[in-house]
Amino acid sequence: MTTRLVLVSLCLPWFCLAETTWSPSRWFWRRATRDVPSEGFHNPLDKGGSMLTQIPVTFPEGLGEPLNVIISGNSDEQVLKETETDGGLLNFFLSFGFSSECLGQHMGSNQAANLGDGHGYLNETAVIRWNYGDPALGACKESIEGGNHFRYWVQNGPEGNSGSIFMAVSYELPISLGHDIVANGYNFGRDWLVGNMTNTTVPTAELTNTTTYTTNTFWGGYTYLSEIKYVSGLLSNSSDGINHYITVGLNGTNAIDGLVAVITTKITARPASSSAIWTATPFSLWTCIFIIFVSSASAVIAYV
Repeated sequence: MTTRLVLVSLCLPWFCLAETTWSPSRWFWRRATRDVPSEGFHNPLDKGGSMLTQIPVTFPEGLGEPLNVIISGNSDEQVLKETETDGGLLNFFLSFGFSSECLGQHMGSNQAANLGDGHGYLNETAVIRWNYGDPALGACKESIEGGNHFRYWVQNGPEGNSGSIFMAVSYELPISLGHDIVANGYNFGRDWLVGNMTNTTVPTAELTNTTTYTTNTFWGGYTYLSEIKYVSGLLSNSSDGINHYITVGLNGTNAIDGLVAVITTKITARPASSSAIWTATPFSLWTCIFIIFVSSASAVIAYV
């Protein structure tokens, strides 16, 4: 009995590591396997969803903001996990200058989105703000002085579990001016986010559905390789249904240009201190299970 207990205790760490090191299909108790189409996401429009958010109060009623950036479900699974540890989504956001809200306090009204995944309309998961180079308190500055920010939702419902991240990105005025969106602020918000990732100036007026970028960003010892492509067909080149459409349309142009930036991100380097948690292999764990089984079976035979 003592020997079997020792064997079980030695194998327990492998069970603890299973969640972080193995693919979803290896364990029946993990969440349902993601269903990722080749595009990296399910088009919300295909199942009654919308590429515009739902805002509680607008004038006139029924206006929304465009979901103009998508982090593809073809990204590394770790990138899509909503954590700041282990290279997760919040750490990825930090790698291009965006932080969670000021001191963890939500500011502004909630918006909802229907991603066509069977969940219907859900409020945003969080609001993420440009941090002005200060990852701890910079979001507070953005809340007061305005700047680039986005809300995001995860497409993980029973009718479309791609795991992709849909983002409504815009550039807002200071709180003293009611946080209205600057002229062309939906297109600029999207492109300044991409510009921060690529360390380039994205030429908003010249973008097409063939525009692509490849870039590396870094935070917390993690290196992220992102491929960015602009796609059409999800949003319209229009002002119809767009919040602040009167003031956002630049010199009488449409409020949005109809393009969505789709980002596919892979982790290409990790901090040395994290490498230990990736040493477990399926062979090691199954070896432990086999040892425990044989040990237990031997005990039963001996007892009989």
